[in-house]
Amino acid sequence: MSTTPDVVITREPTGNVTAEGGDELAVTLLKRAGFVIETTPRSFWYRLPWDMGEERENKMASHAARMLTAVGYHVNLDPGLGVTRVTTPTDPAGDRAIGHSVLTLVDHLNGAATYGAAAEVVDEVLDPDDGVLVRLGDFFEAAAAQANAADTQGGWDLSYVFEDAAATVRELGTDLHAASDRMRDLGPSAQRSWQEGVAHYYATAPNRHTAPAAAVSDEAAATPPSTPDSPAQRRTR
Repeated sequence: MSTTPDVVITREPTGNVTAEGGDELAVTLLKRAGFVIETTPRSFWYRLPWDMGEERENKMASHAARMLTAVGYHVNLDPGLGVTRVTTPTDPAGDRAIGHSVLTLVDHLNGAATYGAAAEVVDEVLDPDDGVLVRLGDFFEAAAAQANAADTQGGWDLSYVFEDAAATVRELGTDLHAASDRMRDLGPSAQRSWQEGVAHYYATAPNRHTAPAAAVSDEAAATPPSTPDSPAQRRTR
């Protein structure tokens, strides 16, 4: 299995940023990223336009590398051209980009101000469809298939190791399926906005505009009110 990069993007001692390798699709992506063709009687390659400044060149080269990587090319990007590259003491060149992406998640988790924000980061790892853990299981299964394709005893033995790793990762995902919700539940319930409070008040408050009319009994309604006696009536009694 060849380890030669599909595309090499580098800055030459002259300062030019050049790209070599790949196929027709890679060339199309390089052109879209801003590279132009450079030819000699015996060869050709691609470069960025001159006099753009190093900052702009670095951004364009990194953009090209991301596009190529996204569609499956192995890109060897000059470390001096990477503008989003994360480095560690054990990887000063930032070559382990995938591992550093997970390290970025660790930083986000450590910096989460609420349990809700922490749960969102946990979801990035534990999402059952697209989380880091399920993709890691896919990786180990692919590695098992690659090892098994060697059709040797060593390849078969290695494929079993990768298959066990895939099963372990998927079992771990099952055990942690509710972990993000449990993390979210550690924090206080979300407070209602003032608009929600006003709406709730008007939805539940009693109607104060009209008072209920006093009930009138049938007996009282049937008996007319009495009138006081006149002075003549009082004298004749």
